[in-house]
Amino acid sequence: MMTLLNLHIGSLPIEDPVLKFLLELIIILSAPLLLNKIKVPHLLGLLIAGAVVGPNGFNLLSRDSSVVVTGTTGLLYIMFLAGLEIDMGDFKKNMGKSITFTVFTFAVPFILGLIGGYYVLHFSMLTSVLFASLFSSHTLIAYPIVSKMGVAKNLSVNITVGGTMLTDVLSLLVLAVVVGMTQGEVNSAFWLRLGLSVAAFSLTVLFIFPIIGRWFFKKVDDKISQYIFVLVMIYLAAVLAELAGIEAIIGAFFAGLALNRLIPHTSALMNRVEFVGNAIFIPFFLISVGMLIDFTVFFKSLETLVVAAVMLVASIGGKYLAAVFTQKTFRLTKDEGMIIFGLSSASAAATLAAVMVGYNIILSETESGEPVRLLSEHVLNGSILLILISCTISSFVSMSSAAKIAEADNEATASGENPESENILIAVNYEDAVEKSVNLGLLIKAGHNKDRLFALNVINDEKNESSVRNAEKTLHTAVTLAAAADVQIRPLTRYDSDVATGISNVIKEQKITDLIVALQPGKGLTPSFVYNLTNGYLQNENVNTLIYHAAQPISTIKKYIVLIPPKADKEPGFFHALLRVWNIGKSSGSEMAFYASAPIISIIGRVAGKSAIELSLHTIDYWGEAEQAAASLEADEGLILFMAKRGMASFFPRMGQMPDFLNQHALENNFLLIYPFSQQNADETEKRSVSNHDDFVEIGRMIGKIFPA
Repeated sequence: MMTLLNLHIGSLPIEDPVLKFLLELIIILSAPLLLNKIKVPHLLGLLIAGAVVGPNGFNLLSRDSSVVVTGTTGLLYIMFLAGLEIDMGDFKKNMGKSITFTVFTFAVPFILGLIGGYYVLHFSMLTSVLFASLFSSHTLIAYPIVSKMGVAKNLSVNITVGGTMLTDVLSLLVLAVVVGMTQGEVNSAFWLRLGLSVAAFSLTVLFIFPIIGRWFFKKVDDKISQYIFVLVMIYLAAVLAELAGIEAIIGAFFAGLALNRLIPHTSALMNRVEFVGNAIFIPFFLISVGMLIDFTVFFKSLETLVVAAVMLVASIGGKYLAAVFTQKTFRLTKDEGMIIFGLSSASAAATLAAVMVGYNIILSETESGEPVRLLSEHVLNGSILLILISCTISSFVSMSSAAKIAEADNEATASGENPESENILIAVNYEDAVEKSVNLGLLIKAGHNKDRLFALNVINDEKNESSVRNAEKTLHTAVTLAAAADVQIRPLTRYDSDVATGISNVIKEQKITDLIVALQPGKGLTPSFVYNLTNGYLQNENVNTLIYHAAQPISTIKKYIVLIPPKADKEPGFFHALLRVWNIGKSSGSEMAFYASAPIISIIGRVAGKSAIELSLHTIDYWGEAEQAAASLEADEGLILFMAKRGMASFFPRMGQMPDFLNQHALENNFLLIYPFSQQNADETEKRSVSNHDDFVEIGRMIGKIFPA
């Protein structure tokens, strides 16, 4: 009875922390379940729920420090995820497009806002400039919807995310200048101080953060500590941004860019980051924004409605025109143009921050003692309506456009998808190598492959209880690691005469397409392993075989040296193996430096035109140049080497000496040997080579298979 009395249910707003948190969790739980059935974005439901339970509604919850802290974390999280999930290859490739979009999405709403503020609402020029800047910025409030639907890597989304960072910086720069002018501080010293601080912030986050992150992930294996480290980096970047004189959300976005290559998109850590953000922090942010909404203010003053109408026309109309201009300029589809509008139309964080700053600046007083503010109360109330309507439009348009783009991409993938099913077998013979092998499997797999990975432990002495226990332990570890990345691994225990025979039998039974075999930690390519490789694993002619040596976590590799021998493109499995390498670069963000003959370099360059990754191309005239590149591996660099069995078109005698070469030059680094399959499938009796490199239908199919929407 005392417990119930202590809840203080009768007093509003609710003060008991347990009851407050319970109510917020019920809102977060029920909004998606109820609104998804009627095709309403749950983001909108959270905003409305925040308004209903907030101080301007039934006053069940106050917008106190706890709500502000979790809400701020949610906003930072949205910007961090945008930077983290962005494809760096596409981001750099499309930087010019993002800048063009920035010009449109900043200038058009700004011009409309300036005209509306100065000529319609009769504000002063200084107030009109700040008023106009409110509509240029936007918040990626609908980004979780787009990401969940699997179109976050679409060109239009990439352009919008890049433009968001730039427009928010410009808008907040206008705010800083206007505030400085009201205080008489805009001079050469002001610009010098602002420029130096922003430059110092950018260099610190983009160059020092990756060094710290790479060191931490190499030294610390604890998963909880890794996640807390990510949160620390987000908030540290946000604090540094504020110290530099820009908004914290820019710092969070830069933190995402800094850690982009250290958190592979298919990794367990990425899954944790997205899960916690989408489950807790982002919903709390939406509820906290909803608490700002006060529906009554729109019935108290006609002037507020006039100001709100001007704000809506300038913001929503300006963003729509900017999206259309961008669509026409880059010849995007109508749905891609609409998703640009949907993502960029929401005004929340930066707009509200600028309004509050302008509202708190008092220029003078009236004769009756009323303060004359830089931005009036009508603008403050109008911004609340703008937030509500813009977020509503953003949610509906983004959800609808993303669904259409996803459907079109799925149809294109299905029509170009290779009929061969992907089945990846990971041999987990060494407990210390299980995590590294599974992480490699997660990187090379097709994006849609969630349940066709197998982990195999071969036992050649069933009477040995320690072998049985070791098999159970290693397989359990593999299954757990994959589950953390939302991927199902099927554990297999095989009793056979030896490991190679057991693997070969499973390959036939499960129709395996790719085999991953990790070297024993601390050892290289020993003579016994090379014998088992040549006389065992490579006897499976229709399997792409990958031999993996991991000296450090795969997420900490900055660059791979990829060596491809002459005539490798004549092998039946070349494109299959190449796209496995492509997926490593695509998922990890590591730079790929290809060393190959001119014909193969030409092929790789044309593939890069279809699916951009960070790469450099180096044409070699003789194999010694490739070996020189491999011998000069630096710290945090890895080596990928295309190999071939004796008798294949790309085999040459010096290839037989590569194990000794790797043991001498690459034991301190990660290296991966890839033996492409020598037959297209088990039913074919003749080897097939891809001779017509002008026909990229097969490459397109495999790109669709490896990188589905």
